[in-house]
Formats: sequence, structure tokens, C-alpha cells
Amino acid sequence: MSSVFDQWHWQPPARFQRITTVKMHTGGEPLHIFTSGLPELPGDSALGKRRCFRDHFDQLRTATMWEPRGHADMYGAVITPSRDADLDVFFLHEEGFSTMCGHAVIAIITLAFETALITRSGERRELTLNVPAGRIHAIAHMDGDRVKHVSFRNVPSFVYRRDEHLEVPGVGRVRFDITYGGAFYAIVEAAPLELTLAPHEFNRLIDLGRRIKHAVMAEVPIEHPFESDLGFLYGTIFTGPAHDSNHHSRNVCIFADGEVDRSATGSGVSARAALQYARGELALGAPITIESILGSTMSVRVAQTIQFGSHAAIVPEVSGTAHIIGRNELYLDPTDPLGGGFNFR
Repeated sequence: MSSVFDQWHWQPPARFQRITTVKMHTGGEPLHIFTSGLPELPGDSALGKRRCFRDHFDQLRTATMWEPRGHADMYGAVITPSRDADLDVFFLHEEGFSTMCGHAVIAIITLAFETALITRSGERRELTLNVPAGRIHAIAHMDGDRVKHVSFRNVPSFVYRRDEHLEVPGVGRVRFDITYGGAFYAIVEAAPLELTLAPHEFNRLIDLGRRIKHAVMAEVPIEHPFESDLGFLYGTIFTGPAHDSNHHSRNVCIFADGEVDRSATGSGVSARAALQYARGELALGAPITIESILGSTMSVRVAQTIQFGSHAAIVPEVSGTAHIIGRNELYLDPTDPLGGGFNFR
């Protein structure tokens, strides 16, 4: 079919800053993986590069994550060379920068091997990633040139507080646990709040998730055992029965400033596994499958136990699938009054 663009040879003017990304999703959760156009980032670690980007280039986060190029639920990953792993990676979103992201890890490993960004052979292809929270060991399980699924061993995960209660304005008394799976979460049972974790509850989940997060932040200091930059409450995870009887349970994660994770949340299922294990409800090595708000799934198992500072921790192994859905060429025009982005939530 002919097009009015068949003879079109437009090129962006020199004044435009050009940034390219590959667009992916993991269980429905979006991801921009930046492929060109970002500045050089000094630092010997993923955490150091994240600090540099946060302190000096945050306008690029807002320009790419916020409208009109992104939206209030957009997510991004910046990949750089590493001195002691295959890749250094950090993550950004509409509110700021996260410490660990399982859905992005699954997508990055899928991209690496389905596009030959990194060449390996065999049915199991391994990569190590340094992320702000630590080191991730990942495996792409291949079917020819296609990644069937990705599994990764996450950073040590642990229960930070158990069986806590507080009064949440506009909600009432809420019971919660705080657990860490590369990021800290307040985990709350959905049923006492009359939630079924169905898609139509989207807006109420955002409202309650934000209220609970801010109430917990006001009352409970969060301290990571080794890195002060990692010591903050990232979000609220609501848990409830699975909608599919073949699955263990359902997660809905409300993170950052009201972002809704469409996936089951890789760091979230790691935090869930730590809590389930501490309660004696999950055996060492036994996998469970956890649903997202969409019904997409991730599986998780306790691969081993470990001491992590003063915390009895687990090493969770998470599995999931991702898909490549597009390539993007973004332009930042210095004459555009809205070029730096804007955000409605």
C-alpha cells in the first residue's frame, strides 16, 4: 500500500537532542531501555552512576518518563558498561529512581539475547548485572533464538517489621508488614480493606496505596543494613487470593507516587517470599506463582538462606517473561516550553 510518506526524507534539526529506546513489557508493565543519547556517567558502580544521573541529569528523567513522551506509569532502565559484571543497570520512573526492578531485569535479559546485544550459546545463557541494590545473577532459558523465560537470583531479601498496625487517614487502622526484596515495601492484606485486586479497583488501589505508604513513612524509619541510599519505603503491596486457582496468590504493587505495577513485581514477589518463608508458609526450594492485577504471573522460590547484616534473609529466585514491542526515537527541542515534561496523577 502506497503512503504519503513514501518520498519523505525529513531529518530532525541539529538543535534537537535525540534519545533512542527500545520499548518492552514484562507481564504488561512497560519499560523504556535507553539505547543512545544519554550523557557519559562517571562512577564505578550502578549506585554511583544512579547518584550522578539523579544529581546532574534529572531533567532527562522527567523529559522521558513524564508526558508528553511518557506517562504517570512509565518506567525506564539505563544500561552501562561494568568493570566487574556483564552490565551495570539502574532504573528510573515518574517519581525518581528505584533500587531494584525485577520486571526490568527480565526485559533486559530478554533483549540481550533475542537481539544479540550479547552473544552466548546454549539453552541456558547467563548474565550478571550490577544494580543499585547489589548483584543479580540471571539466566535466559532459550528456545532456539527466542527467550522462553528468564530466571534471576535477586539480592538478599528479608522481613524488616512484622505485624505492625497504624491509623491511616481516610482509611482507618491498617495491619502491615515491611519487607525488602531489593526495595522496601509495606505489605497489606486486601480483604480487610474490601479489595479483590481486580482491574476495576485501579483508582482505589492508587488512593489507598499512597495513603498507606505515606502513613508508614511518617511513623517507621527505614534503614538498609549497608547503603543509606537504599533506605526508603518504595511502595505498598496489596495481597489477596489468586483469581486463577492454579496460582498461589495475587499482588498489586502501588509504588513511587501512585504508579501501578501491571506485573506481579519482581522485587515485590521477592519481598513476599521472604515474608512467607519467615511465617513458615513457604518451604526452601518450593516455587509459588503470583498473579498481577492483569493476571500475568511471576514465579518465585527461596533458593537459599543467608545472613544479611543483622537480618536473617533469603536469596529469592524469580522467573518471568518479557516481550519487545517497539523502538522509539525521542526528540528534546530546546525551544519547546513543555520539553522538560509534565506529570498528572
